[in-house]
Amino acid sequence: MSGSVKSIVVLVSGNGSNLQAIIDYFSDKADIAKVTAVISNEPTAFGLQRAKDAGIDALCVNHREFDSRSEYDQALKAEIDKYSPDLVVLAGFMRILTEQFVSSFSGKMVNIHPSLLPKYKGLNTHQKAIDAKDAEHGASVHFVTPELDGGPVIIQSKVPVFEHDSAAELAQRVQQQERNIYPLVVDWFCKQRLMMINNKAVLDGQELPQNGYATD
Repeated sequence: MSGSVKSIVVLVSGNGSNLQAIIDYFSDKADIAKVTAVISNEPTAFGLQRAKDAGIDALCVNHREFDSRSEYDQALKAEIDKYSPDLVVLAGFMRILTEQFVSSFSGKMVNIHPSLLPKYKGLNTHQKAIDAKDAEHGASVHFVTPELDGGPVIIQSKVPVFEHDSAAELAQRVQQQERNIYPLVVDWFCKQRLMMINNKAVLDGQELPQNGYATD
């Protein structure tokens, strides 16, 4: 692989729809970046099959085989390091990572979260937005820092919340937006337009506001 082509490792726990969006996006951009490995903590994650179908290395590091979160993260890092990634992408990776692990990839790891951060960190974000009678909801892509869902936001995409929405209906609307914005962020990073400086997201030399790059 040319030194100018960025290596991406993607971590998944489930279906891997955002992984697929990234694979598809870079399928004709091999001169920019390549997904070199997909790693899951779940042996049955469909994301692993997506990787195999695309000819990408697919590995499982099963968290159930480790006695502690720290031991698991050490093993996970060892597998990631084999690929010397320029960027680690969390795409529905349902593990809380240790501070030591996160710090080792500082400025080189991004996550997508189904809410308009800083609103609704953690789980069940769609139902929380419905219960709060929010007019809008959405997704945020952010750099990963030791604070859960607390790293600097790079971009957000908003969707309306309708009066009779179920959490599943709202989730589907948000996921459509996720598949649009996540590959874009990976592209920015791999073109060296995006970086994290002093715990701030910086795009094209400009510090982004709290809610990231505006798409509206």
